Amino acid sequence: MGYKILIIDTYYQNFLNAFYEKHPQAASLSYDKAISFIMEQCFGTSYYYSANLESLGYLAKDIIANDQMLQGKWAETNGAPIERPSFSRKLLRKVPYVRRFVKQDEWVYSILEAQIKAGRPDVLYFQDLNLCEPEFVVKIKKHVKLIVGQIACPLPEDKYLRGCDLILTSFPHYVGRFRSMGIASEYFKIGFEATLLQKVTKLPPGYGTVFVGGVSKAHGKGTAFLEKIAGQVEMDFWGYGADTLSPDSPIRKRFHGEAWGLDMYSILHNSKIVVNRHIDVAENNANNMRLYETTGVGTFLITDYKDNLGELFEIGKEVESYKSVEECVEKIKFYLTHDSERERIARAGQERTLREHTYEQRMRELDKILKSYLN
Repeated sequence: MGYKILIIDTYYQNFLNAFYEKHPQAASLSYDKAISFIMEQCFGTSYYYSANLESLGYLAKDIIANDQMLQGKWAETNGAPIERPSFSRKLLRKVPYVRRFVKQDEWVYSILEAQIKAGRPDVLYFQDLNLCEPEFVVKIKKHVKLIVGQIACPLPEDKYLRGCDLILTSFPHYVGRFRSMGIASEYFKIGFEATLLQKVTKLPPGYGTVFVGGVSKAHGKGTAFLEKIAGQVEMDFWGYGADTLSPDSPIRKRFHGEAWGLDMYSILHNSKIVVNRHIDVAENNANNMRLYETTGVGTFLITDYKDNLGELFEIGKEVESYKSVEECVEKIKFYLTHDSERERIARAGQERTLREHTYEQRMRELDKILKSYLN
């Protein structure tokens, strides 16, 4: 029998709001059917870890720790001696997307503790270190063999890190920092789920140049950069945070609202060019999800140049890069009018991703890491 692993994540509240508003029938489903239904929406890393780990012999389960509806269903179904959180759309307010390391509501930890005790996993895998509240970690440590955290955002306080036996990160520069703190750490890249290609379809006429992601003032230099690009080329935007921008921001002129999961993948797939930019804490390293999501669905990607980008993709042959606003605008204009060159790079980028950057490949890498620490 393989190792048991619980993969614990939190989802953006705005996605959860949109999901339950669009699919009110989810409230009447059983816990197992409801979590399968929400996983089918392909938000974040969705089922990508659990499904591929199961193919390697693991017994893997996903938990969305901050989903009131789902977690309440689990507590009710399993007779957990916990007051079910009251589910109200009035409570599902819009919240900031920046990771804030503050203690979650008590019901989150109570139900999560019950799930861990019931599942007795070998590995707890936290996709959100916000959940690693010290008091909670102390309670659960005796029930598991290995606590793993994954992070690619600004660092929290030490107390959120110390409870993990191992921290994985797609930021190469974080590995040395964690190790210098006495915390075990390994470099672990993000990837693309190849089964998504069965779920997206080409729809004419499509879009020209697009950006999907955060465009709030909190995204600092990245948002200022995008505003300069949007002032010089036609560019469509989806994501969150546009309401924080000034009324005359060029992003607002072609902003279409939020796009999650399969809707996001459909936009990427039906565009000619996707512009990518990294958050400031990435420093000089390429790492984010859009690198693999865009190339994975077969679309041309232009991304900010990073020192390690060439290790992931061949620049100029599998993706394009830029070092300035002027270079980005010039390349967008060129590739919009040179279809064969753009499509050749897009095909090569997709081939590279499907060959080296799928979650099937990543989970084989994770398997080796986990077993080395478990043993």
